[in-house]
Formats: sequence, C-alpha cells, structure tokens
Amino acid sequence: MKSIIIYFTLALFTFSSNYAYCQEEQKKSKEEILESKREEIIKEEKEKLRIKVEKLNKLLEEGEVTPGQAEALKKEAAELHAKNIENRIAIMENEYEFDERNENETGYIAFGDDGKVVTVRVNNVRNKKYDKRTSSDLVIAAGFNNALEEGQSLNDSDFKIGGSRFFELGWAWKTRVFKNSNWLRLKYGFSFQFDGLKPTDNRYFVQDGDETFLTDFEYDLDKSKFRMDKLVVPLHFEFGPSSKTESENYLRYSTKGKFKVGLGGYAGVVIGERQKLKYKIDGDKQKDKLKGGYNTNDFVYGLSGYLGWGWATLYAKYDLNPIFQDPNPELHNFSVGLRFDVD
Repeated sequence: MKSIIIYFTLALFTFSSNYAYCQEEQKKSKEEILESKREEIIKEEKEKLRIKVEKLNKLLEEGEVTPGQAEALKKEAAELHAKNIENRIAIMENEYEFDERNENETGYIAFGDDGKVVTVRVNNVRNKKYDKRTSSDLVIAAGFNNALEEGQSLNDSDFKIGGSRFFELGWAWKTRVFKNSNWLRLKYGFSFQFDGLKPTDNRYFVQDGDETFLTDFEYDLDKSKFRMDKLVVPLHFEFGPSSKTESENYLRYSTKGKFKVGLGGYAGVVIGERQKLKYKIDGDKQKDKLKGGYNTNDFVYGLSGYLGWGWATLYAKYDLNPIFQDPNPELHNFSVGLRFDVD
C-alpha cells in the first residue's frame, strides 16, 4: 500500500510540473485568427505536395517514369494542391463568417435567469462569455468491488469477486488550470458511492459489541449482500490533449474523443450501511433487510484515478480508511470498473 501511495504522488507531481510555465492568454482579433488558419491550411497542403514530389523523384531515379512524365505529374500535383488551398480557405472563411453571424441566434433554457426559476427564450440573444474555463457533466461509474486486509490477495478474499459490485453517480465540474493551455484541468464535484460486498461460503456480517465479523448462516443463503452508501467529494487532476475552437467573440476547448488521465482522490461520509439476506425455510422464501451501524467508520477517504478516451474511461478507487473501526481487522474497500463522463 505504501508503494502505491508513493507512485501515485510521484506521478501526480511529474504531470503537474510539466506545464507550470504556461503563458497568459491574449484575445486575438478576427484577422489574426483567420490568418493563422490560412497559414495552417497552406502548410498542410505544401507538406502533401512535398511528399508527392519526393515519391515522383524516387520513381524517376528508378526509371519507372520518364523525365517528361515526372515533370507533368509534378505540375499536375502542384495545381491540385493550389486549388485545394484556394477552396479550403474559402470554405474556412465562409464557415467562420456563418458561425460568427449565427452563434447567438439560438434558443435556450436557463435556471435562475432574470430572477426567475426557469427562463425559456427562443431566437433571442444570450450573452456568451468569451472564454468559458469551467464546464460541468454527469458522472456515472460501475464495476467490480471487493475488500482485503493487509497481505491478503483476491484468491483468498472473503467476498465474491464477480458478485461484489459498486455503482457511483455524481456531478462534476471541470476547470482549466492555465489560461493559455487546456492540458491540465481540475475536476471536482460530489458523488454518491454504493459499494457492495457479497461474502463467500454462506456467511453474513454479525455485530457483537465493538466487533463485526463474518459467520455462518443457519440456512442456505440464496443471497448475502452487505452495502455501504457514501457521499464523497472527488478531486482529480486531469491531463490530456484537447481541440480548440476560436473566433473573435469566443474561445472554447473540447476533450471530446481525446485521451485523458485523471489522478486524485476523494473524501466524505458514510451515510448508511445495510445487509440483505435471501433464503428459504421449508420452501418459503424469506428476505431480511438488516440496517445498523456494524461499527463502520463514519468518514471515508481514498485514492482514485481514470484512464481512457472520450467519455468512457477505466476507473479505479481505493479506500485508505478501513471499513470497520478498531478493534476490528483493517479491511480496505477497492473498486475497478468503467467511468462515464456525460458532458
């Protein structure tokens, strides 16, 4: 566990220090933006032409084309890319003008606008912030859950590997850290975590004073599940590339479809724990829902991270605090699954 914490801290420090030198953002004029886009188009088409010319020169050296044929093909390629430059610039300028002319001519629904609970406007101009550094999205995560003591492995875990699962639902805000770069973002919010554990070998949890332990159930259990409900505040440093959209009136970054890594942690409170048992007595189905303290810790904190592309990522979290208070064994909950940021 100490090694995990050390590696986690080193990785976080390395990533965050790489981009600490970012410069202040300056609002560009319309002509500066268009000129930059024109230069980018010209550069791309010239590079494509250069590659074609090199291939033709190689064919000429190998004797597969005559000098006259090579010259004609080079001229044809030059005319093609010159036309591409002309057309692409025209399309880019027209799209820019269209977006700029129509960017505010849309309807919108706002909450708390103009002092009203809900405001609905159609084809009305809404002031658009030039640089929106913070966005928000729904967060959903689900996958496998388990708990281990120090030195214990999954092979001898007291809980079913496939049957123990977790679910997380929350809302997160994402803020760009640097003004002139979106490579580093701070992601924070709140989440409800539901961590389930299914004991092996027909057992269930029993509380006896300050102690909580697993023991055999007197009947054959169809289901034995212990669940902890938590309210936490996650905080992650998110790294990765993004696309940039810029006009004279607004600037936006997007991570849609981009690779990203999130490293951080969470802290919060345990808001409830319960145990569900299903079994039969003389053929009659029985269902027990047992609520109680079970000597669980009231507070929870841990490390978490995610890795992937776009809105779906691999996700893992580890509770640094033990599930149960002293004098019970230090049992730490951990989860591995998929995380969906619905932005």
